[in-house]
Amino acid sequence: MTQKSPRKTISDRRKPPSPRQQNWKTILPVMGIIFALLIAATGLRAVLTSHSHTQIGGPYALTDENGHVVSQTDFQGRYTLIYFGYTHCVDVCPLTLATVSAALEELGPLGQNITPVFISVDPARDTPAVVKEYIQRFSPRIVGLTGTEAQLQPIMAAFHVSARYRTSNGAGYLMDHSSLLYLMDGQNHLAGMIPVDSSAHHIALELKQLLPPPKNHPS
Repeated sequence: MTQKSPRKTISDRRKPPSPRQQNWKTILPVMGIIFALLIAATGLRAVLTSHSHTQIGGPYALTDENGHVVSQTDFQGRYTLIYFGYTHCVDVCPLTLATVSAALEELGPLGQNITPVFISVDPARDTPAVVKEYIQRFSPRIVGLTGTEAQLQPIMAAFHVSARYRTSNGAGYLMDHSSLLYLMDGQNHLAGMIPVDSSAHHIALELKQLLPPPKNHPS
């Protein structure tokens, strides 16, 4: 009697997946994660540069480094790049002002359309004379503004800037404060925000994207 071969089940008849199929099974989840991260990054940028327009920034009137009262109307029609800091800062503030100055130099003529503005969060020590001496170390283009604590508080609140005193081991005190660059358009509306830990070249690229093209440049 001839013995019948055992019937093959469906699972037995399945062919093992090819190397190409195995590769796609590995790649597809990774691609999905990358795509999700890109969507999240795009959404975050949109929040910072569009939705926040109505939430960040506002009018201000402070004293500049020459003792003159300056408000946002003095920059009507011009872009301003605002940074909140203080003159006794030992690291972030001087590095930021130097980096911003280099970025505007890199932009060339396009950078001439932007006025860098330094607003002190330390009114007790940053008099106009102190601010003037400080900003001249970096660029003659920087406008330095200071004022009383009562004047600064609503402005800091409008820009969502926080600052608090921190004691130091040496003489005087240091301050912890939020650090961002605020690009405001000619109507004092937020055009975009740039992290201060960016390089001068990266800041220049970000500004170039946020600024409107020159009128003699094809759009």
